[in-house]
Amino acid sequence: MIAFEWVVWLILLFPLAAFVIVGLVGRRLPEGGDHVVVGAMAGSFVLSLYVFIQVLQQGGLGGGFAPQTIQGYVWIPSLLPENSIKISLLIDNLSALMLVLVSFLCLLIFVYSLGYMHEEDGKPRYYAEVSLFATGMLGTVSADNFLQLLIFWEIMGLCSYLLIGFWYSKPEAAAAAKKAFLVTRVGDVLFLVGVLVIWNVFGTLSFGEIQGKMASLYPNTLTPQLLTLIPLLLFGGAVGKSAQFPLHAWLPDAMEGPTTVSALIHAATMVKAGVYLTARAFIFLVPLSSAVQPPFTAILVIAGIGGFTTLFAATMAVVNFDIKRVLAFSTISQLAYMFLGLGAGAYIMATEVSRGEAVNSAGYSAALYHLFNHAFFKALLFLGAGSVIHAVATNDMREMGGLAKPMPVTSRVMLFGALALAGVIPFSGFFSKGEILSVTFEAGSEQPGFYLLYALGVGTAFLTAFYAFRLWFMTFHGEYRGHVHPHESPPVMTVPLMILAGFTLVSGLLAYPMQGFGNLVFFGRPEAGFPLVGIPVQDYLLEGVSMGVAVLGLALAWAVYATKRVPAERFTASARALDWFDRKVIDGIVNGVGRAGVVVATGTDRFDRQVIDGAVNAVSLETVRTSLRLRQRQTGQVQSYAWVVVLGLVVVIALMFGLSFLQRWWAGLGR
Repeated sequence: MIAFEWVVWLILLFPLAAFVIVGLVGRRLPEGGDHVVVGAMAGSFVLSLYVFIQVLQQGGLGGGFAPQTIQGYVWIPSLLPENSIKISLLIDNLSALMLVLVSFLCLLIFVYSLGYMHEEDGKPRYYAEVSLFATGMLGTVSADNFLQLLIFWEIMGLCSYLLIGFWYSKPEAAAAAKKAFLVTRVGDVLFLVGVLVIWNVFGTLSFGEIQGKMASLYPNTLTPQLLTLIPLLLFGGAVGKSAQFPLHAWLPDAMEGPTTVSALIHAATMVKAGVYLTARAFIFLVPLSSAVQPPFTAILVIAGIGGFTTLFAATMAVVNFDIKRVLAFSTISQLAYMFLGLGAGAYIMATEVSRGEAVNSAGYSAALYHLFNHAFFKALLFLGAGSVIHAVATNDMREMGGLAKPMPVTSRVMLFGALALAGVIPFSGFFSKGEILSVTFEAGSEQPGFYLLYALGVGTAFLTAFYAFRLWFMTFHGEYRGHVHPHESPPVMTVPLMILAGFTLVSGLLAYPMQGFGNLVFFGRPEAGFPLVGIPVQDYLLEGVSMGVAVLGLALAWAVYATKRVPAERFTASARALDWFDRKVIDGIVNGVGRAGVVVATGTDRFDRQVIDGAVNAVSLETVRTSLRLRQRQTGQVQSYAWVVVLGLVVVIALMFGLSFLQRWWAGLGR
């Protein structure tokens, strides 16, 4: 039997081995090595499931499973062993769940790719890159320390750049890849600085060791400032990776890559890595000791950016006609919900810690609960969009319509995804989104500003239901407006869609047999989670508000795009102003910074070539010229050399006599 430690390492090594094999000999393998990649991912999923079951069997739901570090090797040794940087993996309740989620979604998307990428050139390159992408995702959620997390984080960034620009001959794809790479680098620099600050303060980068050293920082007078700075720097990395305002501009353009890549980026771990990083940063946001002052400023920044971005991105989704861009803005908005939940939950927990009360991690659990549910319905929606694009050869919803009849499977599964995204009971989005809004409202009793964020969240819930069904009605309802004969996708594409539709329906309900998601994923200690009984009346009312605005949004979408009783322009006019602001101002700033960077780089290159290289080349050239002149004096005739020697002696003697005369003259003046 394979040791548990090796099982965990093999989860990462399987897709890494597939990357090496397909990268080296993929051109010689059938279909570019697709079955190698699918097989490797299936192996990772099975092993991840085994690890997750082990965690549950050892008391994971009741908090009895102690986090386990799987040691690898010492990467950067130190004279003090505790300061050495090790390559290790962490298995706890959160990482075990994320390993299953990532490997399962990657497996379904890889199977879907067998049909979607069948006619494409460059399949070996595609399958090699998605295998490395999966390795980066799995490594991110299982890293034991911040530096290792950053390394896998950057692997994901590299793969997203390569895959967004997969059709590199298309100018839009090449530009989108560069934009994604450059914008996310802003956040990554902040993340890197945060890692350096953590190392200088704690002398370690391990999650567990940092938490153990937290209380020992006091009575250092800089500790409150450091505990505010560190989570803000880490959150800066999260803002870039998870495309939050103002670093959100790269994600909608990233839709230029294959739709399967979009599903990997949005549903698995790529953009959710920022949420995961912020969850890991709770060791700074909520120090589990009343002796440590919580960084309330950093918490409010996280919640504030989340609350604003969720509404801002939703307005962008309302007015876009590209089916993938609508879903991209939807992802930005839903990720913002997660940050809002983390911020609100952290504020409640930090307040409880400062009072010496028991910690309730409901907000932390609710945000990760939404991450879990969102992964299924967003993968479903993106792959469903890929099925539509595969059938009608366009992304523009104005050229779709009436596809429910020729594409019955795709239309029905995307209806499930739209209901979940809108937050309609009993679909998964209802449960987790409702919990985030409830926690945000509860945080308002501690900090009234959270009531405003709650209002933004409720308004977003209305817009979400509206644009989700705007997408569905424009795509599947009414008369077909396209020019290509539509057809249903093959089973290799529709079967993964049906599996995802099933999880979209039941994933929200899975929490209840487990006595609440909060008993599975928690911070500090397990909670009662989200039980079916014992819910306060206030929570029922808040859930009712969330459901009510979702129904209103659905009804408005029906009136505007199905029955056409309400002109679309009447509702979307104000949203178009924000869309104009996003495209002209925000994108203009990003593109302006990019152009300024090009100007600076061009000027620096010119200075380097013409001034620095010019000076070096001038010295070299003059040395060569002088050498050529001197070489011409080498005649090989003895009499010529004799004249040179005599002339030299004359010059030396003249200089000596001249210096002697000047010395005597100067001495005479002194007298």
